[in-house]
Amino acid sequence: MREEQVIEDLLPRKFGKTGQLWVGVLSCICLVGLYAYYRQLRYGLGVTAMRDYVSWGLYISNFVFFVAISLVGSLITAILRLANVKWSTPLTRIAEMIAIAAIMFAALIIIVDMGRPERLLNVFAHGRIQSPIIWDVVVITTYFFISCLLLYLPLLPDIKILIDHQRTATRPFQRLYRFLGSFWKGNTGQVAISDRAINILCITIIPVAFGIHTVTSWLFATTFRPGWDSTNFGAYFISGAFLAGSGAVVVAMYVVRKAYGMDHYITDDHFDKMGKIVVLLALVYLYFNISEYLLPAFKMKEGEDAHLRELFSGDWALRFWATIFISMLLPMVILLFPKGRRPLPMFLVGIMVVIGAWFKRYIIVVPSMLHPFLPMHDVPLSYKSYFPSWEEWAIACGSLAGGMLVITLLIRIFPIVPIHETIEEMKAN
Repeated sequence: MREEQVIEDLLPRKFGKTGQLWVGVLSCICLVGLYAYYRQLRYGLGVTAMRDYVSWGLYISNFVFFVAISLVGSLITAILRLANVKWSTPLTRIAEMIAIAAIMFAALIIIVDMGRPERLLNVFAHGRIQSPIIWDVVVITTYFFISCLLLYLPLLPDIKILIDHQRTATRPFQRLYRFLGSFWKGNTGQVAISDRAINILCITIIPVAFGIHTVTSWLFATTFRPGWDSTNFGAYFISGAFLAGSGAVVVAMYVVRKAYGMDHYITDDHFDKMGKIVVLLALVYLYFNISEYLLPAFKMKEGEDAHLRELFSGDWALRFWATIFISMLLPMVILLFPKGRRPLPMFLVGIMVVIGAWFKRYIIVVPSMLHPFLPMHDVPLSYKSYFPSWEEWAIACGSLAGGMLVITLLIRIFPIVPIHETIEEMKAN
């Protein structure tokens, strides 16, 4: 394949009618979410279904989900790059775009959960290093900036291509391209500095990525609630995050391949290899799930027993077992067969993993809140159950739509598959 053909194939393109409809739908969902947030600001957190006991509800579930999805950037970009896994090249930019969008909205949903956004200033003005909340703020901010750099630095050679090969689709963004990369000449010195910086960032982001979800798990584990007092929580959260992020990448791979006709760049082999990774991650996550629930169920300590019975055979049992089946067991069964690792089955598996991942976070948060160690006495009946209000659903869906909208706009502006790296690998072969 000629170099010019690769450039022509991978340059950003204008949205067709389907793309415009997609952006319109996402924008409408975001606007509804903004209206619901306006109502929350005006009338307070009383418009939500959260009360004294369930003070962490849909918003924190969304936060943990976004943090989980964001870890895919370190898996695809850093770990596979450092391992010199060449086949992952077309997936690195997809992973980084997902990571940046997810971590942005993880931070925003926490501000929403605070009720009054100005309370965020108290975290910086009165924060204490002893608090895991401060650790979370530091590690999320660090991870966001490293992810931005890991997206930006490999983009520099592609930005030069975008400036040199102007097309109708890229012309509106030429000022942005020149602002971001007009200094890039592609000489030996710049390439050496860039490669070294990318390697340093790849090494740095791995402990930060592990830290971000470990610290998030500590926010739960240091709270005195049934189901959260676990030394397994850090590894449990990290393994689930890698699985959720991989599922998100698989979904994005399929959509991008279909929408832009990139069968030659995102091939069946990529889906096959990602399928094997998903199976491995699902097995690891299943192991930590068994570890998380088996020992507490064996001991059935007072306080924990009501929580576990609710999950295993009570009101939450259907949701709990359905989530385990949909997000781990069924994907593993499908992906063990070569036909299950073809693009369409992989796409369906990716959707199952992502949806299951969201419900898993919801199940981690809410049932524990409904079973405090101190019994509920003399409280209104509404305090003993929780179902999110329409404002909560609207804000949560708006944040999810916002994340997808950010990814969509990044795909519109920048090449989704690295052009320069694809050309270099083509020459090497």
